[in-house]
Amino acid sequence: MEDVVVIGSGKIGSTMARLLADTGDYNVTVVDRSAEQLAEIQTGSALSTANLDIADEAALAAQLSGKFAVLSAAPFLLTVAIATAAAKAGVHYLDLTEDVESTRQVKRIAKTAKTAFIPQCGLAPGFISIVASDLAGKFDNLDSVRLRVGALPRFPSNALNYNFTWNTDGVINEYIQPCEAVVNGELVEVPALEEREEFSLDGATYEAFNTSGGLGTLCETLKGKVNTLNYRTIRYPGHAAIMKALLHDLKLRDRRDVLKDILEHALPTTLQDVVIVFVTIAGRRNGRLIQETYANKIYNTQIDGRITSAIQITTASSICSVLDLLAGGSIPAQGFIRQEDIPLDAFLQNRFGAYYRQRDTVKSHGATVAT
Repeated sequence: MEDVVVIGSGKIGSTMARLLADTGDYNVTVVDRSAEQLAEIQTGSALSTANLDIADEAALAAQLSGKFAVLSAAPFLLTVAIATAAAKAGVHYLDLTEDVESTRQVKRIAKTAKTAFIPQCGLAPGFISIVASDLAGKFDNLDSVRLRVGALPRFPSNALNYNFTWNTDGVINEYIQPCEAVVNGELVEVPALEEREEFSLDGATYEAFNTSGGLGTLCETLKGKVNTLNYRTIRYPGHAAIMKALLHDLKLRDRRDVLKDILEHALPTTLQDVVIVFVTIAGRRNGRLIQETYANKIYNTQIDGRITSAIQITTASSICSVLDLLAGGSIPAQGFIRQEDIPLDAFLQNRFGAYYRQRDTVKSHGATVAT
């Protein structure tokens, strides 16, 4: 049995802890500075809580001492502090961050670490890169790799066509920060909320636009091997226009605390959601130009009698699957590990990765996309 620490007791962190503890293979300690949030977690023989502030380096070091791994579900602003503590304590490190600069710093920390450092283990970045890498490996030459992911309310009822299903700071960050992409074979940065397109899936119409962080390290991995590579977040039509007005016209991108307060007081959260994963790759195989598409929808469901949102399921199960593969020796136990280094088959065969096996991969030779 492995002892692990989960930092962050929010929706994702608590789901991660529950999934791991229920296996009987992990002793889990959930760490958070909010005693109120920790009190909502149902503890047991394999699940305990610890109330501490991550800024307290000594307390964090003591908590990590002797553990197998630490899994961060904390806001991206705490990423570097937790990774630094993990390196000093000699424990494996996994996180869910979508923040590009934080991941670059984790990569630097990993260079001298004696354990594995595996950032961006969620849905996007995370699973989306595993899928893209698997599909890309089936081509002799790549032309375009297009990744689209969205966590959407199943029953939108406002002008934004949106309800919060995860961290507000994370949503705002990906709408503001520059986005990595490969354009005409060159690694570039493109602005968030731009290059809007529409596409249809299962008879429904969606929009997609640039957002930051979803590609993880895939740009570096495929640089020089692909002509076009981009990541865009999926929303219902009309969402991007309103967010651009708020962020740019009303200049709330410079007053993130105000924007966060407005959104959290105006938009209700929901557990009734759907996660859409849509990856399209075009390239040549045996001299022929071919396109392959992976399309999947994961819906909210019940786990142990609790309604669990699709974004909780996909994000938590993804990082838990990576931890399981690490514990089982399927992933190197030292250095910086990229998501695209993880085999898709191994991920999907894992007991946690099985949550993604709700719909078979779709292969096609055409897509309905309008830009």
